[in-house]
Amino acid sequence: MFQFIDVQYKDILDVPSLLIEKGKITTLVGTSGSGKTTLLRMLNKMLSPTQGRIMFKAHDLETLNTVTHRRQVTMLSQNPVMFDGSIRDNLNIGLKFHEKNVGSDEMLLSMLERVKLKKALDTSPHVLSGGEKQRLALGRVLLLNSEIVLLDEPSAALDDETEETIIKMVVEYVRIENKTLVMVTHSKTMAEKQSDIIIEISEGRCRSIRGCTK
Repeated sequence: MFQFIDVQYKDILDVPSLLIEKGKITTLVGTSGSGKTTLLRMLNKMLSPTQGRIMFKAHDLETLNTVTHRRQVTMLSQNPVMFDGSIRDNLNIGLKFHEKNVGSDEMLLSMLERVKLKKALDTSPHVLSGGEKQRLALGRVLLLNSEIVLLDEPSAALDDETEETIIKMVVEYVRIENKTLVMVTHSKTMAEKQSDIIIEISEGRCRSIRGCTK
């Protein structure tokens, strides 16, 4: 699905060859500052290579329309933005950006239940804790029903028990809906439990595991 060919980004990332497969759960692991988030942002066209090419479905990513691409490839950042208004507004805003119909209250409440966020739709998102905001933003991403989901440390603000529940839910959703998931995490344990492919990045290079070639 994604293929990296002699890709470099400044002095941060150096990836001669990398394949991210369709329908797989691929996890990027590595120490802080190793280049994981940089690589993830490149998949969403938030960053472009300073050298080399990234292919998406056999097309050079640079030639593809950014808005159209992001409707297929949706990313959740580690520190998601909360918009003014209510939880309802924050769930619907992604659908509006993607020019889709807004969700019914029943649909939105079902999503809140899925991400384990027991709040009324009229609640302001600004009163939520960091972990609750992260779950709200995850719900916003899942509502888009995109072909590919990119998650940057989706459980960073969650306790261990909630982390396992939420990540397990996302993985089940991806498998049932036949989506592709690329996820950054600091937890090798979680990666080993949930991933089809684990790619370790160290000092900007793919060192192992499955999916990387020298």
